[in-house]
Amino acid sequence: MSTIQVEIVSAEEQIFSGQALMVYAPAVMGEVGIAPRHTPLISPLKPGEVRLDMGDGKEEFFFISGGILEVQPHLVTVLSDTAIRAHDLDEAAALEAQKRAEDALADQQSDLDVAKAKAELASAAAQVAAIKKLRKKS
Repeated sequence: MSTIQVEIVSAEEQIFSGQALMVYAPAVMGEVGIAPRHTPLISPLKPGEVRLDMGDGKEEFFFISGGILEVQPHLVTVLSDTAIRAHDLDEAAALEAQKRAEDALADQQSDLDVAKAKAELASAAAQVAAIKKLRKKS
C-alpha cells in the first residue's frame, strides 16, 4: 500500500516526520483528507486535531493551534505556531486557558482584546475537544 511523507513542524521544533497512509487536517473550509499522490494544495488550518492513519488500525494524533497545510504529491507539511502530540496535552491547563479566554471576552476593553480572546478561546476549546476525543479512542 502506498504512503505519503508527513512533516509536522511547530515554531519551536519538528514534532513528527514519517510515512502515513492518510492525513486528516482541520482546514478552514472543513476537515480535509490527503492520500498519497494528492493534488498540490495550500490551505490555512484552524485550531484542531491532525490525524495520521499509520495502517494496521494505528493512528497518531496531534493538536495544532492553526497554521498552514502544504500538500505535494508525495509530501504533506503542517506548519503551526503550536503543535503537540495528543497524548502530551494537559487537560487542566487547557480548561484553565479556556476559562481565562472566556473571562477576557466578558471583560472586553477593545476590539483587539476581543479578537485575541476569541483566538485563545478557539485554541483552548480545540485542545479540550482533542483530549476528549483521544480519551474515547483509548
